[in-house]
Amino acid sequence: MSTTRKRVYGYLAEFKSASALYKAAEKVRDAGFRKWDCHSPYPIHGLDGAMGMKRSILPWLVFFGGATGTLTAFLLAYSTQVLIYPTVVQAKPVNIFTIPAFFPVMFELTILFSGFTVLFGLLALMKLPRLNHPLFASKQFHRTTDDAFFIAIEARDPKFSPDATKSLLEEIGGSNIELVEEEG
Repeated sequence: MSTTRKRVYGYLAEFKSASALYKAAEKVRDAGFRKWDCHSPYPIHGLDGAMGMKRSILPWLVFFGGATGTLTAFLLAYSTQVLIYPTVVQAKPVNIFTIPAFFPVMFELTILFSGFTVLFGLLALMKLPRLNHPLFASKQFHRTTDDAFFIAIEARDPKFSPDATKSLLEEIGGSNIELVEEEG
């Protein structure tokens, strides 16, 4: 006989509108929760600020990825065109002053490395790929792509308490509050 143990993921609460979700997000943030998220069918302007989210590190990662691409292209072009296999064409010098010829390659590798940094950096920051999420087991969460607004507070949050968290969600206007469990 196999028994599957279910672990509590957290609470999922529905809100009536985008403005209700925005106001509820501010109250959840002010209550001190850290492991929670808002879900809506469309982007809500200012919701990141209401949630207390910090600015992403992704722009810095992309900058350093692009700089790495530029440096890689320069070193590749310089080492092959000047050091390893110098080619004299129409009496042009074979030294550092031929750098304008390297610009197209430097530009292309800057864009290529920046693009790869965006792709892999975003996947890493979002902890993807995740093939299944506990919220997908919820009976009402599928409506978030149509017309519903949700807040999910995770049980791994240090402030999570089954009774206190549920009462907080009720106080701030949450309805259809559901305890979400994941396979453990």
